[in-house]
Amino acid sequence: MEETWDFEFLSRMVDSLVSFLSEFVDDWLANDMRVAVFKILFTWLVISLVAIHFAWKVYGNTVNDMYYRQGTGGQNGGTPETAPHLGGWESAAGDAMKTHRE
Repeated sequence: MEETWDFEFLSRMVDSLVSFLSEFVDDWLANDMRVAVFKILFTWLVISLVAIHFAWKVYGNTVNDMYYRQGTGGQNGGTPETAPHLGGWESAAGDAMKTHRE
């Protein structure tokens, strides 16, 4: 019983896709103003994505090296955990850090 439903659902999805594609092809060949605007925007999108891809191939290692600096310290390389002029989490009186139980 469920196989019939799955086949019917799949058949409807394929029919919808075929009808959408046939309308799309008809509109693409019509050469009206919205198709021209779509072609321009689609071309701009493809060219932008290709340019980003090639820029990442050329400059990707440089960007990666800038983000993950080498050296001692935390995740970002030589970044200190606290500012040198501040006392960190300890107060000026020298109290130790409180634990979860306190």
